[in-house]
Amino acid sequence: MNRIGFAARCTTAAVGTALLLGVAGMAMAEENHGNKDVDVSVGITALPGGGALAMSVAGTTTTLTETGSTATVRQFTGSLPTVTVTDTRAPADIPAGASWYVLGTSTDFTGDNGQPAISAAHLGWTPDLINGGDSGLVAEGDRVDTVMETGPNAVGLVDRELLAMAFDSGAIASEGQWTATAGLFLRTPATVAAGDYTARLTLSLFE
Repeated sequence: MNRIGFAARCTTAAVGTALLLGVAGMAMAEENHGNKDVDVSVGITALPGGGALAMSVAGTTTTLTETGSTATVRQFTGSLPTVTVTDTRAPADIPAGASWYVLGTSTDFTGDNGQPAISAAHLGWTPDLINGGDSGLVAEGDRVDTVMETGPNAVGLVDRELLAMAFDSGAIASEGQWTATAGLFLRTPATVAAGDYTARLTLSLFE
């Protein structure tokens, strides 16, 4: 910082303080002859090209608890915190034919005491669109089963899997906001080692 400028600012601050103290001292000896209010208003227009497409998640943790286990399969279930996609862009600012989508992928579950890791292929989900707007142009993804099941979707959350998507970003921009969640389920062999495990499920918004 320039020393001259700094000194000038210090001097101004000192004078200002002295003036404020002086005003306060004089006010004690004066009689109030009435007050008048002044309403201050301002109009702020939107900046050209303003707005953004964004995602928020209503929490950073979730816990799975054991439900529905059998003699051969251990099952643990829970819920994904609510995911909200917000679009504040003007339709004219959205590229023609653009569509957004939210994907999820998980790391393996690692044990707290050296237990063998549980592959993310054992974690599945059932997407649930809570608020998809009124246009019908937002949809939830397909159910993803675990490797404990069979079928084309029995792959777990190893790769990026679809939670929800919009088919035409511009056509639904006026709706502004959409929400989704998912039922989570971890399925393992009954022989899985006991202990606490953690994994990281990453959600990503693309357009």
